[in-house]
Amino acid sequence: MQDKHLYEYAVIRVVPRVEREEFINAGVILFCKRKRYVKVLYTVNEARLLSLCPGMDVQQLALNLESFERIARGAKDGGPIAQFEAAERFRWLTAIRSSVIQTSRPHPGFSDDLDTTAQRLFETVVL
Repeated sequence: MQDKHLYEYAVIRVVPRVEREEFINAGVILFCKRKRYVKVLYTVNEARLLSLCPGMDVQQLALNLESFERIARGAKDGGPIAQFEAAERFRWLTAIRSSVIQTSRPHPGFSDDLDTTAQRLFETVVL
């Protein structure tokens, strides 16, 4: 029998116009302290984004989300925050901010396969 791992996840939201508070779910961040695991899955749905904000710079958004993913996996080219421990990276990624990329509050769960859980959450809340 496999161990169940306690995890936390947050939904990545794109808020094209912060003042309007409209958002599109664009990804998920999954974190497991015990496994030192942080994973970001995201997509850029250009048509949906442009329907909320016709002048949005979708290419810049894609670059910013790619940075989120590099930070999550602790990539050497992810900047100084990517070099933090997994828990610190997750907390930084999910910190409250007033910008185009925001996250939901973290939610807990249990999983015996973190990659499968991340994919399931992504498909459920984003796709």
